[in-house]
Amino acid sequence: MEKRTVLHRGASFLYAALDPEEIFTPEDFTDEHRMIGATAKQFIEKEVAPYVERIEQQEFELVPELMRKAGDLGLLAHSIPEQYGGLGLDKISKGIVGEMIGSAGGYGVAHSNNTCIATLPITYFGTDEQKKKYLPKLASGEWIGAYCLTEPNAGSDALSAQTTAVLNDEGTHYVLNGTKIYITNAVFSDTFIVYAKVDGQHFTAFIVEKDFKGLSLGPEEQKMGIKGSSTRSVILEDCFVPVENLLGEVGRGHVIALNVLNLGRFNLGSAGAGVSKTALKKTISFVKERKQFKRAIAEFPATKQKLAWMAARIYAAESLQYRTASLIEDALGNLATSSDRKLIGQQMGEYAVECAVCKVFGSETLDYVVDEALQLHGGAGFIKEYGIEQMYRDSRINRIFEGTNEINRLLIPTHLFRKVMKGEVDLASKVQAAFRALRNPSRVEGSLAQERAAVETIRNLFLVNAGLVYEKYGETLVNEQEVLMNLADLAITLFAAESAVLRTQKAVLKNGEEKETMKMDLTRSYLESAIWDAERISRVLVCNVCDGEKREEMLTLTIRACSGFNSLGGQVEVNRGIADRLVESEAWGRIF
Repeated sequence: MEKRTVLHRGASFLYAALDPEEIFTPEDFTDEHRMIGATAKQFIEKEVAPYVERIEQQEFELVPELMRKAGDLGLLAHSIPEQYGGLGLDKISKGIVGEMIGSAGGYGVAHSNNTCIATLPITYFGTDEQKKKYLPKLASGEWIGAYCLTEPNAGSDALSAQTTAVLNDEGTHYVLNGTKIYITNAVFSDTFIVYAKVDGQHFTAFIVEKDFKGLSLGPEEQKMGIKGSSTRSVILEDCFVPVENLLGEVGRGHVIALNVLNLGRFNLGSAGAGVSKTALKKTISFVKERKQFKRAIAEFPATKQKLAWMAARIYAAESLQYRTASLIEDALGNLATSSDRKLIGQQMGEYAVECAVCKVFGSETLDYVVDEALQLHGGAGFIKEYGIEQMYRDSRINRIFEGTNEINRLLIPTHLFRKVMKGEVDLASKVQAAFRALRNPSRVEGSLAQERAAVETIRNLFLVNAGLVYEKYGETLVNEQEVLMNLADLAITLFAAESAVLRTQKAVLKNGEEKETMKMDLTRSYLESAIWDAERISRVLVCNVCDGEKREEMLTLTIRACSGFNSLGGQVEVNRGIADRLVESEAWGRIF
């Protein structure tokens, strides 16, 4: 992909608008992007799908075998530099592969875990020797990786880990002791990225091989879903790790752990979008065939509304995913071959807020879609052979993986307020401008004027409420988790709505409204719920933060600002039109 100038810093969507040409959309895919997508899709259909039941029955020997086949096709190598046996593709390619692989259930989890958080620590923070030793094997599927962070007493608070690392008297090995739990890919992994505290104090990362003395595995966990991905404890009892396997620097493990998780969160959003599309396709096929009252279920208005809402939410999810993929690519560029670990850490964390939004919105979109898919399947949705019940079970873990959605929500406004405290963002002036805009909204002209105005209103509501919250709580905001999560929901709604609108506006400017009616309708359908969500969340925040006359003033301002978009309501005909087109085509968006 051609390198672009970075126009906006991380989290700037919270206070600054964009032009449609400034974002990347799925319609901007290159031939290379489409080719890797087609390869991944074909691999899942031809190589993985025939073995889904056996994988679900935990015949774990199949997973490494399939991984090696994926390696032969380059599907494990997209994010690894060419000089270390990879393809050196951009983060958009990473998102495309993640979306395609995501629909493969437990295998998809194992695959994505290997290519992301189990490999990227070495890719970005390893020495040249470590990269030469491990990356070619991880790229080919000869070796599989795992990521070991969680402990019995260290989950969301990962830095409270109790696993220790002590240098032996000879200075040749670190001796690790501790237990890591819920480790994906444990039973078939060859490398483990393990975090331990050197001398019980300095949080540090290590590359540990499965045959190192002192490493053993606990029994297989009996899970609700994603059964095809092994989950076990990794037990370290006087595990001898060569000093050359220390990853990064002593005491800097948090830079690796937390920043790599940003990419893991982005990856989860991609998988969520992919599975959501698969669930929608299955549902469309089912409702066309299933008849009640002598009519196909697809013909009923209630069914059409559900299909349209599912599709609109997926459209927003897909839009924000590829917008974020491009931002990450701009930030990281060719840093996989850089030795400047400080710069790498900074750039990997630049879009932490956007990655958190991808994770939360993607996982909650998936839960919503599979729930509605099961509902539209009726009793069949509860039956194994239709495939929806497995999607339903598999989806639930995504709101816990890579930091719970609650933790990710807290991250979003906290990240902004830290910038404010450092003087990097002048929140006061932006809040004042937002107040003025809500009181006297300017007239928006041109393509999708009403939709763009709605996005600006959501942004202004976020800023005004952020200002009220900051004014009341200041530096004690960290203790006000309910307020922070409400602010996060406003921010998530903003990013999703803006991504959908900008994508559609960009398409309309290029192709004209007549050729982009589906995108316009999907955008309007999502915006209908987004604007009312924004009003509801804002009213909750105002009631929690303000009293007396100020509360009444702010509530009136909020209601008036949102009621200006009544024309976005009453989308019955729009939703029916979306559903009819989906049913006619039995396809979702792009076909690779």
